[in-house]
Order: sequence, then C-alpha cells, then structure tokens
Amino acid sequence: MFFLDDKKGKSNATNVSNVENQTDSKSNDAISRRKVLATIGLGGVMLAGSVLGPRFASADNGSSNDKDGKDDKDSKDGDRVQQVNNVAELKSLPPGQLKDGQHVFVGGYNKNGDGGGKLVRFVADSTKADNGGTVHRLTNSGNGREANDAGKGNKPPKGGGCFEVVHNGVGDFRWFGIFDTSQNADNALDALVNDLSIHRVEAHSDLNFVKRHVYHRSDIEIDFHGHTVTTEGIELNTLDNPFGAVMFFQGVVTGVTQTVTLSEDISEYSDIFEVTDSSIFEVDSWWHAQIKNNAAGGAQRELDYLIKVTEIFDATHVRFNYKLGWLLAKGRPITYKKVNPAFRCHVRNMNFIGIPVPPNGTSLRPFPTWDQIGSNPVAYEFAVECDASGIKASKVFWPVVMRRYNTHYVTERCQLMNPEERDWGGTGYLTQQINVLYGHIRDCNTSNARHLNDFTCAAYCMVENCHGDGDEYGPFVTHGQYEHDLTYINNSGLLSFANSGTTWGDSAKRVTVKKHIASRIVASKRLTDLTLEDCHAVVTYTKPGVKMANSGSFWVNMDGLQMRGCTAQEMVTISKGSSRAKRKNIIDSCSFGMLKGYEIARPIRSGTTQVGYTPSNGELTILNSEFYNIEEVTLGSINKLTLINTWFKGLPQVGGTVKVGTREIIMQGGGLVDCCFLLTGAWDKVGDVNNPKNKPDQWITIDGSAMFSGVNGEKAFIKSVDPTNVVTWNFGNCTSAASDASTAHFSIQGGMNKLKAIGSQFTGGKYEVTADAFGNGAYFLMTSCVEEGVNRTALPAESDRVKHSVGNLSIS
Repeated sequence: MFFLDDKKGKSNATNVSNVENQTDSKSNDAISRRKVLATIGLGGVMLAGSVLGPRFASADNGSSNDKDGKDDKDSKDGDRVQQVNNVAELKSLPPGQLKDGQHVFVGGYNKNGDGGGKLVRFVADSTKADNGGTVHRLTNSGNGREANDAGKGNKPPKGGGCFEVVHNGVGDFRWFGIFDTSQNADNALDALVNDLSIHRVEAHSDLNFVKRHVYHRSDIEIDFHGHTVTTEGIELNTLDNPFGAVMFFQGVVTGVTQTVTLSEDISEYSDIFEVTDSSIFEVDSWWHAQIKNNAAGGAQRELDYLIKVTEIFDATHVRFNYKLGWLLAKGRPITYKKVNPAFRCHVRNMNFIGIPVPPNGTSLRPFPTWDQIGSNPVAYEFAVECDASGIKASKVFWPVVMRRYNTHYVTERCQLMNPEERDWGGTGYLTQQINVLYGHIRDCNTSNARHLNDFTCAAYCMVENCHGDGDEYGPFVTHGQYEHDLTYINNSGLLSFANSGTTWGDSAKRVTVKKHIASRIVASKRLTDLTLEDCHAVVTYTKPGVKMANSGSFWVNMDGLQMRGCTAQEMVTISKGSSRAKRKNIIDSCSFGMLKGYEIARPIRSGTTQVGYTPSNGELTILNSEFYNIEEVTLGSINKLTLINTWFKGLPQVGGTVKVGTREIIMQGGGLVDCCFLLTGAWDKVGDVNNPKNKPDQWITIDGSAMFSGVNGEKAFIKSVDPTNVVTWNFGNCTSAASDASTAHFSIQGGMNKLKAIGSQFTGGKYEVTADAFGNGAYFLMTSCVEEGVNRTALPAESDRVKHSVGNLSIS
C-alpha cells in the first residue's frame, strides 16, 4: 500500500512494491497508471489506509516527465493516476483540471480505507447517469444531478463527462457507499447486475433490499460471502407469485413459434422430434417444447421442457438434448417456442432472513395481500447452468430457490429453517423445481419446512446427501406430472412421489432411492419402475409422545417395483395403479413390521378404484424377507405371489392371521411362525368380492423346506373358511409342527377342494376337514408323508378320488 503527502509530493509510507521502495524519491513521485493498476489488480481492491489531503493530489506532483526527461509511455493522454480521499472529493474536482482518460484513485467512499475505494477513469463525452457507485458525475459539471438521482428513472444528463470505475469484471457494493443495512442496496444491485462488463458481484457486509428485481442477462455471479440479507420494508409481491424473489433471473421468449401435430408416435427414449419445418431451428438454439395436455387433467403433459437443438435431422425432424421419458402418441400437438435463456447466473453464500407473515390457519387468504407480504431470495425461469449454493434461509414464504424451465444446474449447501408458512400451497419450500432437466441437488437441509426438494415434471435429476427434520410435511416430493429418471441417494426425510392428483397425471417413472431414512415413503400412485434400496421407514414423533400418523410405513405401487434391503417398523402396503412396467416386481431381503388391520396388499372392495388404493393384481416375488408382529393383516388380490425363504411371524404369545385373497401363492422355504394363512377366496381383478360367481380358484403351494410352527388365534396354519371357495392345495417338502393337539395343519371348512400332499412332514396337532369339502370334482391325495402323533380322524372317507392311508409313515 502507498500514500502521498500532498505538501511534499513524496512517499512517506509503504510504496507500491518492495522494488519501488528502493528507488529514489523523484521516481516515487511519478507513479504511473500501469503500476497502480498492477498493484490493485484492476479489481476494485482499494489501497486501504491512504492518507490524502483534501485537495486534488497527483502522483507525479504535476510533472509530465520521468526523471530522464522523457514522456512516460504509459501516459498517452498525459495521464498520471491522481488521488482523492473519497467520492465527495472526486465529484467536487474542478472540471478544468480533467482530461479525457484521466485516472483517479479514490481512497474510500466516505473516507480513506473504508473499503469503498476504487480506481475511476474520466470519460469526457459520457452521458451516463450518476448511479452512485460505478458512475459519478461532477457536482460542478452543471448538470444539476446528484448521485441520489440514480435509479429514479431520470434521463442521463447531457455533457459534462463522468467518472467510470475501472475494474476487471468484479463489482462491489462498497463502491456505492453501502457498508451495512442502513442504506438499501437495490440501486447498487441493479447498477452492477445490469452492467454487462461485470461478471461477478461481491458483498462484504449485511445488506437490505426493498425491491423485487428481474434480470434478463447471462454470466453473472453474486457472492454474498456469508453475510445476512434482509428485506425490511420490501414492496408487495404480485398475487400468488413465487417468482417475485429479491433476484429473479429470467430468459427471454423470442416470439418465434411453431406447432406440429404428430403424424406418428414418438417413442420413449427418442431424442428426434417431429417439427413442421426444421429450417427455423438452428443447432445450439433453445426451445420450450410443450405437448398439449391430456384430456384427463389440465397439466397432464409428458413433454414440457427447455431443450436445445443438437442436430437438424431432416426437413421435419430435429434432434434435441433430451431423451423422452414417455411415448407421445400420433395426433398430439407439440408447440415449440424459441427462447434466449439466462446462462450461468449464480447466487452464492447468503444468509437470508425473510419477512414475518401473519399465520393463516385457513385454506383461503385471510386478507387480500396476505401472500404478497413475504419474501424469498432467488428465482430462475428459462435458465441454463444457473447454480445456487450456500444459501441459508429462515422466515421465507415462497421457495428459497424457485425454478421453472431450468436445465443443467446445481443447488448445493442450501438450508431452510422454520419458514413463515407451510400449509398454503407452494410455501415453505427450500427448492421448488417445475419443468426441469439435469439438475443436481446436494448437501442441503431443512428444519420444520414443507418440502426440501419438490419436483414437478422433472427428469434426469439427482438429489444427494440432503436431510430434513421435522419432516411430517414431506421433504422430498414429486407432483406426478410425468417425472422420470430421478435418483435419490443418502438422504433423510419423508418421501412422497406422484401424489398431487389427476390434474398433473399421478404418474412418474424410473425413480431410484438408495440409502434413505424416512418417516414414510409414499409411492402408491402410477409410479412405474420404482427402485428402493437400503431404505428404512421409522416411527417418528410430531412432539414428545405423539406419534406421526402412518410413520414407519411404505406405500408402493406394484408396477416394476423392486425393493432391496429395506425395513419398515409398522407397515408396507402394496397397490397397483398402473401396468406399464416390463420388469418384474421383486421384494428382496426386507423386513416389515405390521400393524393390526392394515394391508400388505390391497384387496378389491368398495372404494378401492381410486388411484393409489387400487387392488394389487399382477405378480410379485418376495424373497429372503420377513413380516413380523402380525396380528391381523390382509394379503389382497395379487394374481401370483411367490414367497422364497420368506417368513410371516405373528405377535409373540398372541399369534396373528394373514387374510389371503391372492389367486395363487407359492411358498418355497421360509414359513409361518405363530401365524396363520386364512384363505378368504381369490379376489377377481374385475369382479365384486361379494358375488361368488366372480371368485376364481385359489392355489396354494408349500414346498422348498418351508416350515410352520407356533400358535395363532385360528388354531390352524392354513385355513379355508368360505364354503364358496375353490382351492387347490399342494404340500411338498415342508414341515408343519403344531404346538398343541387342537392346532390343525390345514383346516378346510367346505367349498370345492383339490389337495395333494407328497413328501411332507406333519408333527402333532390334527387335520381338520368338513364332510362336504371334497364333493364332486374334488380330490384328496396324501402319500409319502411322515406323520408323528397327528390326529387323522377328521379326514374324509377314502374313495376313488380320496386317498390318504397308503404310502404314508404314521407314528403315534
């Protein structure tokens, strides 16, 4: 750092560099502009601590020559860097002493070393208005305008010239005399962001904003360096507008539009789209592509994104940078609108404190401007590669980071604690993302918020290492507007997918969740190819001693469902709202506690036609898994359930019952402990459970060393009670060990039955069969079985269709 004594014209402190410390005093008197610029790096980093006289000081003390008598090659305009103490002195300089291109170093905004120092250059023919920070006009220039006119819509003054900041693209709020929240920073923000020569804006103090700013530019980074941003006195937002943030970066829709009605299907995964005329499309141009909604819902659109042209394929086809997640049918219209996006507008490292909003407590606005009071920091629309990082917020109303039609972005290290509102739709979010592609959300957290991460019509996005506490409102959600290919890794907090209603479509596809802790995972609508790995639903509390409703549960759609290594403390319930998947439904190595009265799989009954509550017809394989604490649960209308090394365990000392409406159940290994399968008759997927004519046959196969043991309330391991049931029984390599003489290995109470037992082992207890259970068309074959102390008296009399004595080893 250096300063000059304006009386002596000589250096009396640290000079520009250590090398210059060794030069003679005359050389030090002549400090060239080049040396000053090199010292401050052209970045507005001022030489704090300068002590200058009140009058205009020149670094060359009036001399125009170096010590060798030759003109300095850096002084093409006769320019030596002049110096003043502050902006007031700069503005009061006599116009007659200034030359075009003259550089002046300003020691500070109010005083030397206050951080507002900068290098400025006089531009004699400039007509720019004084904005108080990057442009200053002379008080004596005759224009009659002061710095405080900036931002008031006044026209630029005529003539007189002005000083413009010399910088390397990095702007500073201190240039405008803003050192704390006592002066609103809105005009400074506008001046800096709207200056296209500035690519980075830095804050070095807390700031207050009272306006909601909209910007249509690219390549700007605003870094608040962890300082607090407040919005005391901010203007009202427009009605119902989450984009009314302090900073809203928005691309521009150009007005160029084209609509095509598809002449053929566009298949899933295709990146080649039909257009009417490809001549208006250019490689690297960006377009908003939107398909007309399905008739079933006003927002049911499988395609609604900002996408880029990567190839002109032919006269009617264009390749975009997006692979479709859904088939688009022939006859559907697509509208393309050309957009000039906002690129690379980043907001970083802000501590944001919003405005208090009166509590609502109702689904209606308590007064007309209620939702216009609150504030939120940043929003993006039609934006590409625009990141938000290090934003920590509290007392916000709308989302902290609001996005629509964004692509290729990162939201990271952001936080929301205790927002002002959570019940009103759209409020209390950390980030809401509508119609977005290729987003990466990571290392974020919320406390007592509505949603940490909200997706509506999102694709190819990842949420990683994000955590929400006080999560009964659901930190992780999708609305069901045909989201696809989403991945969640190592997060915690309630998950709810495709759950916002038919307006959006109730649909999502290929959602993968790995290593997740949640109070609930709800994915029971039309969610295809859901993958859950190492996910755990645990009981949580809304306050001490008060359990959150349905916590500790999974609700999943059986359409390409795959669960591995998952646990639920209280429930898993399976429904089937869609049939799109090509992969098998598999539950592997999982463990589920079960509450009394709940359903492992939904049956058909009155009121179950609603999406998310539909019967789970189809096929499911469960292996290496366990259901425990069973009292009374239902295993509904699955067409075929294959159980491999899977156990059903009743409540200890009490036992439990599983009501089975599955059409075919195959048990290979595993078995029943203190538990009973009660065959209620198969639920027809299109029939009425109360109409016996619609009940198809049931099949049950027990093999693969399966084992039954313990006690249960039905006093039987497998029991059929409905006289209208038609059941085929197959016992193979299995062991049934009754705990007492009154427990039946199988209990058949009427109906039409076909039973085959070959190579099975039965110990203790009894067989229980009514006389009418094996009438015309039925059969009973038991052979090569081992019976130890089994009461056989209730077996039907042998006949041509009933054989159970020969070939068995009976031990009394």
